[in-house]
Amino acid sequence: MMKLLEDFSLGLFFWQTLLFVLLLLLLKKYAWKPILNAVNEREEGIKNALDSAENAKREMENLQADNEKLLQEARLEREAMLKEARELKNKMIEDAKGEASAQASKIIEQAQAAIASEKQAAISDLKAQVANLSVEIAEKVVKDELSNKDKQLKLVETMLGEAKLN
Repeated sequence: MMKLLEDFSLGLFFWQTLLFVLLLLLLKKYAWKPILNAVNEREEGIKNALDSAENAKREMENLQADNEKLLQEARLEREAMLKEARELKNKMIEDAKGEASAQASKIIEQAQAAIASEKQAAISDLKAQVANLSVEIAEKVVKDELSNKDKQLKLVETMLGEAKLN
């Protein structure tokens, strides 16, 4: 029986080995290529996905760099616009001050001219009043002097005497 068992074991081993080799040949012929192709395709897909991810990462970095550059440019442009606005504001204030000063000077000149004109008118009016008063006083003095005949003669002689001296 031992012999039988050994023969059986040896036969079983032979048949198992033969079946295993046949299975390997069948697998190699029919299944190995599709399995390897599927594994290779999967590996290629993973490699492409990794490459795509790396490209996307580089593009994101480039976009971030571009965004930072655009933000920096926008900040610089904003600063330039603010500086220009400040300069324009200061210029407008200076212009307004200059214009206000010029108008104030013009108003002062007009006021001085009006004052001078009023002064001149007041002086003319005063002279006219003084002249009128002088005439009135002279009339009263002359009436008083001429009302008396002796005084009239004396006045005429005095005037004639003064005219001879000149």
